[in-house]
Amino acid sequence: MIIVESPREAFQAWKKYITSEKKTRYINALLKAGFHTVEAGSIVSPKVIPQMADTFDVLSSLDKQENSSEVMVLVVNKKGAELASSLSQVNSLAFPFSFSPIFVKKNLNATITEAHKILDDILDSSTKTGKKAVIYISMAFGNPYGDEWSIDLLMHWIELLVNKGIDTIPLSNVSVNISPDLIRSVFSLVTSHFPKVEFGLHLHTSSLDYYEKVEAAYNNGCRRFDTVINGMGGCPMTGSAYMANLKTQDFISFLQQENISHNLHSDKLEQAITIASEVFN
Repeated sequence: MIIVESPREAFQAWKKYITSEKKTRYINALLKAGFHTVEAGSIVSPKVIPQMADTFDVLSSLDKQENSSEVMVLVVNKKGAELASSLSQVNSLAFPFSFSPIFVKKNLNATITEAHKILDDILDSSTKTGKKAVIYISMAFGNPYGDEWSIDLLMHWIELLVNKGIDTIPLSNVSVNISPDLIRSVFSLVTSHFPKVEFGLHLHTSSLDYYEKVEAAYNNGCRRFDTVINGMGGCPMTGSAYMANLKTQDFISFLQQENISHNLHSDKLEQAITIASEVFN
């Protein structure tokens, strides 16, 4: 079971500025809690997301000596990929790709063609430096803007990514409310057609109806899930009110009820949750 905790999601949506010291303390606590991966920040324009302006300072202060958790950083262009790839603290580069023209314009200020070029640049940087490329497909379960979407179109783009050598592809609904039936249909298809690919679920949902959605993904082959303590955050670039992320505590509850093992240390996770309440106040 791969659990990816994303304080980056929580940070970027928080209006009040969080100091580098607080971010570092929180991320270090998450690293010790046993998550497979912690998405520690993003390399983006501080004019667009001021909260991420200190990502390099935070990364340089992380303590990775006493844990095996990996650190992931979100990048959105060639320069960001090159900078992140040069950091020893970083294990993987995340890129929010999409085949929705409107979403790509809102999120990356790019066209699909330009986003494809950025993707190639990120793959080039990751290959040269031995980093892992994690390519998200945003709007993977539908589109609120009226852009073309279908499962066949999703499969087409996944095949293009796989042909480029990408083997880690989390699927995200961003601001689209989706049903367990759709999740079931998508994951049963992609996991059977691309058995060597590590598909993940980056789910935006409320705590009221998360269980059946997570269950649908898990029962159809998904073994990588993104979570955020207290369900905080979302995509601030969608141009619409976004839903909360899958709450870490909810996901742990699902695993416990289904008797599914994980590598999280309960005592250290509780410490991280306590620190979260201090950081986000």
